[in-house]
Amino acid sequence: MNYKLKIQYDGTNYSGWQIQNNAVTVQQKITDAIKTITKHNVNLIGSGRTDTGVHALGQIANFILQEELDLYRFKHSLNSILPDDISVILIEEIREEFNSRFDAKKRSYIYLFSKIKSPFINKYSYFLSENFDIDYLNKISKSFLGKNNFTSFAVKKTETKNKYCNIYDIHWKEFRDKISFYIEADRFLHGMVRTIIGTLINAHKNKRNHEQINKIFESEERSIAGEAVPAKGLFLYKVKY
Repeated sequence: MNYKLKIQYDGTNYSGWQIQNNAVTVQQKITDAIKTITKHNVNLIGSGRTDTGVHALGQIANFILQEELDLYRFKHSLNSILPDDISVILIEEIREEFNSRFDAKKRSYIYLFSKIKSPFINKYSYFLSENFDIDYLNKISKSFLGKNNFTSFAVKKTETKNKYCNIYDIHWKEFRDKISFYIEADRFLHGMVRTIIGTLINAHKNKRNHEQINKIFESEERSIAGEAVPAKGLFLYKVKY
């Protein structure tokens, strides 16, 4: 039986999604909880890695088990074992060949900014006191659309050899005292989203245009791009299959 999970988590206290030595991760917590209930070791496959401190509204994962589960009872038991900052919001049986990572067609992230210093959303947004010109940000963000080499926007030590990603949608929205950034692509490199956002903020401050953004792409040099924004405002939003 192949089981698909939809997971939400607050990444504040975790070293990202993927299991690591000597680190507390979301994948490890869920894998351990499944073993506690089923008494079996499972290979929990996530749709993608999230970095240290990054949150998820719609992480997808799957695992294979030889026995059939009572999904209602299993979900209830799983959530009772998991800490309060991790929640399985959906579980379903799916075709045996489904792989949450390799079958994913599109992934999307959102990033939240706060225009006011608020203690209530500080953990989940980045406070910037400057005024944003949303129209200008949306205009220069179009430089990232399409298939490009994102070497300049990835963590330098990333092991991924293929640095090409296809961006399908990228935009900013303003609502009351908050601003949101949305990006959707076929795949993302390590640190890529936060570096794109930092680069766009820097471009906004210095009134840079498409041509200057294109030069960052062409350089294939991480030091030329902007500083990555903090992880706390970033959420894995949705995975499409």
